[in-house]
Amino acid sequence: MSNVSPSAPPSGPSPLSDPTVLSALPAPSDVSGDLYLDILDFAHSTPHWFQQLAEAWTELGLLLFGVLFVAGWWRARAGVSVWTALALLAPLATAFGYVVSESFKSLVDEERPCRTVVGAPASLVPCPPTGDWSFPSNHAAIAGAAAVALALSWRGLGLLTVPMALLMAFSRVFVGVHYPHDVAVGLLLGGAVAYVVVKAATRPVRFLVESARTSRNGAVVWCVGRGPRPHAPTRPEGVRHGAH
Repeated sequence: MSNVSPSAPPSGPSPLSDPTVLSALPAPSDVSGDLYLDILDFAHSTPHWFQQLAEAWTELGLLLFGVLFVAGWWRARAGVSVWTALALLAPLATAFGYVVSESFKSLVDEERPCRTVVGAPASLVPCPPTGDWSFPSNHAAIAGAAAVALALSWRGLGLLTVPMALLMAFSRVFVGVHYPHDVAVGLLLGGAVAYVVVKAATRPVRFLVESARTSRNGAVVWCVGRGPRPHAPTRPEGVRHGAH
């Protein structure tokens, strides 16, 4: 019986250990910077009215999310306690998403592309000052968190909120104040935080809603709603009202 020794690994250094090969691989920031240039060049080629619309959307989009929070809360007041809890949690989860994003921003001091990318056209909006760091995008984090929280609290609304969040994220690159990786991470971070917060807090907040609905304080009851109205009992057929 012959002994077959395992083949020896190829001798010599790995191709990835060659500095010339590593230098030829594009860094993530280089790829994001090139994509930033392409998007900003496209932005400058669009009509002026379209540029103004994108500038307005970067701020008004957040306001529209706020309107959906209010509409969702008002709608859920007449629903069962779990849906009311989800509606109340939606803005809270979004706030958590913003706080986590802002914490990351204070740890990663990435300068804005409108200040550092060589050869880039002027941004469509004023470049934020130094110290207002770029990574991750707070606008994208808020949009991602709001999209997920609203989708969880209002069945079918994700068909509206997810495209809204994607447009919000893209608009921040379009106007020239963020790299693509800033908004991509912001979206994912905000959405993930909102999902965890909603899933973790739904049960205790539902119990609070059920307790509040039995309160003697009218303002408290008004905030959470009285829930679904009980159905009136039906009389058997052939029995008239007042018959004994």
